[in-house]
Amino acid sequence: MGKLLIVSVGLVAVFTAWLLYGPFGDGEPPKLPDFYWGPKTKENQKEDTTIRPFKINIDEKILADLKTRLKLELSPEGNRLTPPLEGIGFEYGFNTKFLKTVTTHWLEKYDWRAREKLLNKYPQFKTSINGIDIHFQHVKSQSKKQYKQTRPLLLLHGWPGSFFEFQKVIPLLTDPVDSDTNFELLIPSLPGYGFSERSHRPGLGPVEMAQLFLKFMQRVGHDKFYVQGGDWGSLIGINMAALYPEHVVALHLNMCTSSHPRAQLRMFIGSLYPSLFMNEADIHKHYPFSEWMSKVLGETGYLHIQATKPDTIGVALSNSPSGLAAYIIEKFSTWTKYEWRMKEDGGLVPYYQLDELLDNVMIYWVSNSITSSVRIYSEALSKRQFAWDLNRVPVKIPTGCLAAGEDFYAQSEFHIQDKFHQILSYTRLKNGGHFAAFELPHILAKDVLDFINLVEQNSTVFERNDKKRG
Repeated sequence: MGKLLIVSVGLVAVFTAWLLYGPFGDGEPPKLPDFYWGPKTKENQKEDTTIRPFKINIDEKILADLKTRLKLELSPEGNRLTPPLEGIGFEYGFNTKFLKTVTTHWLEKYDWRAREKLLNKYPQFKTSINGIDIHFQHVKSQSKKQYKQTRPLLLLHGWPGSFFEFQKVIPLLTDPVDSDTNFELLIPSLPGYGFSERSHRPGLGPVEMAQLFLKFMQRVGHDKFYVQGGDWGSLIGINMAALYPEHVVALHLNMCTSSHPRAQLRMFIGSLYPSLFMNEADIHKHYPFSEWMSKVLGETGYLHIQATKPDTIGVALSNSPSGLAAYIIEKFSTWTKYEWRMKEDGGLVPYYQLDELLDNVMIYWVSNSITSSVRIYSEALSKRQFAWDLNRVPVKIPTGCLAAGEDFYAQSEFHIQDKFHQILSYTRLKNGGHFAAFELPHILAKDVLDFINLVEQNSTVFERNDKKRG
C-alpha cells in the first residue's frame, strides 16, 4: 500500500510538472524580424526619420460633404431608419429615436472648426516608422513648478477610441499637483486610426505594433519609458512589456487581462470555489460565470464581424455618418454601464457631452479610417498572431492595474497573476466603465501617479540611465 501511495504521489507530481512546464507553462519572448508596413513601391527606399510638425486642418469639401449626407439622412425622403420596438432602449443596439437627436445636433449645433482648435491645443507631429506615418501628440509641462523627475510616458488608446480620449488627462499628468514626478507625454494614434497611416499589407497586429511603438519611442529620444494603455492599448502595452522589458520600465493598464493558459485554469477553478480565491467585489463581477459570459457574448457581436469581414462593415460605416455615429457611440453606452442599455438615450446624456462623443466620431470620419481601424481585430485573431505564442510569455516588470467596476473586459487580480509577475498595485473601483481616460480622467491620472511614484521609490533604472548620460 505504501509503494502504491508513493507511485501515485509521484505520478501526480510528474503530471503537475508537465502541466506547469508544458502546455500551461511560461514561454520565452520571440525575436521579431524587422517589419515593413509601407507600400511595396517604397520598400527599398531609405526611411525618412524626420519628425514633422502636424496640425489638423480638414478640407472644407469634406465638411460640406458631411453636411450634405447628414441633411439627406435627416430629411423625410432620405430617412431610412427603422423605428425601435416599443419599450426598447439600447437592447437591440442604438435606439434610432435618440440617433436622430445625435445627428440633428451634429448637423445644426456641432462646430467642427471650434473643436478642431481644441484638438490642436497640444503640439502634434508625424514621423515614419516601419514604412508608415505615425501621428502623435508630444506634450511637456508648461508649468514653472520644479519636479524631482520628469519621466517619458507612452499613452495608448484602443477601439473605438482615439488620441482624443486622453485630452483631459494630459494636464493632470504633465503638471500634477501633489507628486514628485511629472510626465513628458507621447500620445500616438494607432496605425490605421485617425491621422496615422494604415498598413499597406496584412499582418500588423498587437504584437507587431509593440515593435513599432518601441521604435517610435526611440525615435523621439527615449530608450527607457513607462507605458499606459486601455483596450487595444492595453494589449499592445502588455506585448511591449513582455518583448522589451529592458526598455519598458513599468506598465499601467486600465484593462488588465490575461490569456495565459493558467489564467484559463484559474477561471475554471475560481468558478468552483470563488470565495477561496477572490474578494466579494471580484466575485460579484465575474461570477456566476454564466452571467458574465452572457454579458460578454451580448456585447461582442461586433468583434466577430471585425475579426472576419472588417472591410465589409467598413463600406457601410464609411458612407453613412449616422451609421458611423451609431456604431461607435453605442459602445460608450453599454461599455460605460451595462444597465444603460435599458434607456432610450443609452444613458449617454447628460453623463457625456454630445460634442465630445462626436469629436471622437469625427476623427474617424474626416480621416476615413474606420475600415483600417477595425482590421486590427482580424490581425489580432489570426494564425500568424497566435503563432508568436505571446500569451504564455509573462510580464516581469512592475505592473499597475485600474479595474473599473463596470468594465467587464478587465479581469480580477486572481485571474492575471500568472501573466503579471510584479503586480505592485491593483485598484478596484465600484463604478466607471471601459473608457477610463475619457470618463474618469482624474481617477486614472491619480492611479498612474500613485503607481509610478511607487515604482520610482523601488527602482533605480532611470537613475542609472541619468548617470550614464552624465
